[in-house]
Amino acid sequence: MELIELKKKLSKYKKSDIIITKHAELQAFIRNVDLEEVKENVINPVRLVYAKKQEAKYKKEEKYDCYFAYSKHLYHRYALTINRKIIIVTIIKINRDWQKAIG
Repeated sequence: MELIELKKKLSKYKKSDIIITKHAELQAFIRNVDLEEVKENVINPVRLVYAKKQEAKYKKEEKYDCYFAYSKHLYHRYALTINRKIIIVTIIKINRDWQKAIG
């Protein structure tokens, strides 16, 4: 149920509401991930297949570890924080069976 609620929540945001940290930007560059694609995945979360809520530092923020599947063996993993904006903290591109990774 948490996944459906998160998808609804994310789809209410616009690309201009997304902040990508310097760390995430560097990780995207190293892993050859397009930042526009990341933003599109977040605001249009059709590829979001798994999300695990993490402990947040502050009361009005939520943290998630999210998996966006492209195929059985290719996925993006984003660590993101939601408060008034969406802050993408980490971007990881992984080429292996994502179903085993989240299992």
